Amino acid sequence: MATGRTVLKHWRAYVDGYDMSGYTRTFGPLEWTHDQNGGDMPALSDAVKGALPGQAHINAGTLSGIFDNTATSGLHVVASGAGVIRNCMFVAGIRAAPDAGDPAFCAQLRQLSYQGEPNDGMVTASIPFAGWDATASTLLYDIPWGYLLHANGAETAANTSGTAQHDHGAQTTKGGYMMYQVLSSNGTVAIKVQDSVDEVNANYSDLLTSGDVDATSTPASGIVALGRTATVERYTRWQIALNTATTVTFALTFVRAYR
Repeated sequence: MATGRTVLKHWRAYVDGYDMSGYTRTFGPLEWTHDQNGGDMPALSDAVKGALPGQAHINAGTLSGIFDNTATSGLHVVASGAGVIRNCMFVAGIRAAPDAGDPAFCAQLRQLSYQGEPNDGMVTASIPFAGWDATASTLLYDIPWGYLLHANGAETAANTSGTAQHDHGAQTTKGGYMMYQVLSSNGTVAIKVQDSVDEVNANYSDLLTSGDVDATSTPASGIVALGRTATVERYTRWQIALNTATTVTFALTFVRAYR
């Protein structure tokens, strides 16, 4: 993981288990805002009008991409719909392709529409999102930003390294959730987040799991959440449990709740 400024070309966009980076031109804004409550109800002795944060608004704005009808993978084939819940992951590579520890924006968003946009040059397509869907997997958390634990790539064996993919600096007790994007596999496999009090391989234990997923013919994706009072140890890493699969290609993030 590098630190500092970056540019858009190092970002990656994953939607429902598909790598849309090769079709995406822009996206955003990546919204994380809160309603302001109480500002219009000051008491007599209040010197100023104060406000308290209400419920969060989480959205990825509009994904603008290149119209492409390539079978099974093109933007038009994958995303030409409306009223669909999408598992969206936008990962910020810092001056290079994304690596473990890089920031990631994760959300289950309702796709409002699909708009083809013919023009004099390349034909484009726009996908506007309505925000975090009310029927999504979880509404427990009001935070979309987490960290990449596994950059998009293939694995053929369990993680036995004692090196964490993210060091939070301390234990937390506010829960969190993972988002997995499984692009392909040759059988069933479970994608996991593990945590540990230290960076010793034997001391890591399962924190969250996708359960067995099979991306042999169709990609798989999802969110799995902890309870709001769950303890998460200082160090987190990726893990897989191969069942019938011998290889799996995936990206994995964890969003740690800290308040």
